[in-house]
Amino acid sequence: MYTLKDELARKLNAIRADGTYKDERVIVTPQGASIRVSDGKEVLNFCANNYLGLSDDARIRAAAVEAMQKYGYGLSSVRFICGTQSQHKELERRVADFLGTEDAILFSSCFDANGAVFEPLLDEDSAIITDSLNHASIIDGVRLCKAKRWIYKHADMRDVEETDPETGKSLKGLERCLKEAQGSHAIMIATDGVFSMDGDIANLGAICGLAEKYGALVMVDDSHATGFMGAKGRGTWEHCGVAGRVDIITTTFGKALGGASGGVIASRKEIVEYMRQKGRPYLFSNTLAPAIVGGTLQALHILTGSTELRDRLEANTKLFRRLMTEAGFDIRPGEHPICPVMLYDEKLAHRMADDLLDEGIYVIGFSFPVVPKGKARIRVQLSAAHSEAHIRAAVEAFRKVGRRLGVI
Repeated sequence: MYTLKDELARKLNAIRADGTYKDERVIVTPQGASIRVSDGKEVLNFCANNYLGLSDDARIRAAAVEAMQKYGYGLSSVRFICGTQSQHKELERRVADFLGTEDAILFSSCFDANGAVFEPLLDEDSAIITDSLNHASIIDGVRLCKAKRWIYKHADMRDVEETDPETGKSLKGLERCLKEAQGSHAIMIATDGVFSMDGDIANLGAICGLAEKYGALVMVDDSHATGFMGAKGRGTWEHCGVAGRVDIITTTFGKALGGASGGVIASRKEIVEYMRQKGRPYLFSNTLAPAIVGGTLQALHILTGSTELRDRLEANTKLFRRLMTEAGFDIRPGEHPICPVMLYDEKLAHRMADDLLDEGIYVIGFSFPVVPKGKARIRVQLSAAHSEAHIRAAVEAFRKVGRRLGVI
């Protein structure tokens, strides 16, 4: 007799046998460059999205406590009923200013923001064109809308159509997709600003140029860029020099901006106003908690007052990338603090991560379905909280374990 329990047990056993099972390690301290795990061991953390080291910043903690004391623990409501406080409106104004847009609308996460953005704007006569390596939240958001869909080969801007020799599937460049989508009611290009598994940056200059040529909107998820990419940390639009040419920016407060939760859509005022009327995750989800709002406001205050943290992060990233390359590791080239150490074999990636933990370095092996099969890696992420000594200790541990496992 069929039982769901038995089926799931078989599937879980298969995941373990493939070496792709994801254990959850337990941390018993606040997030930071140095943390303690449940067995009491102190380790250096090199896999958090804590890019600016603000997750346990005393100023942000104090601002969060102050906001909670003033505004309470929660609102027990959605925004349009009785869930909008003055600080929610202040945060929306501050975020819009930081991201260079007219207005902004808050969500409980960027996953929810991406789940909201497509369906209200794109009907069945519209077209959505999306990069093949976009984040799962964009993929799920696209699935919720009725627009016709095109997927372009990752970062390929060309007017081409090729056949993937491994799968036999058609691979198209962005311009080819835009040509095929002509005549649609509306066309939107959706892309990550920074692709989270590889750390590569979208070619927003080319994307915006093609969008303008073919009459398309541009939507960018800047979750892995807001706060530190660009001269003043405003994101990939600043880094790529396309101010005013990106129509919609979605991003998170759960990475560089304090690392808690919360997300946003920033855009023209008409788009934001329409989202307040039609965005389902906004209309049917609780208001962002007061403590998160207060902490995020403080994070933005810190970032607009100085570029010290982003500058330190940039220096740390350059040092780690240089030392790991000199040590002989296969590092995907780039300038982002996401530094994938390519191992390709799933079991090897998880084994190496476990051995590095024994050496006092907390990293995680990434394998299918988080990355494609055969592309297993350890994704190292640098932080402004890391010291030079931390970075050199990590590289030495990688070198030691890498030699033992035959990686280098």
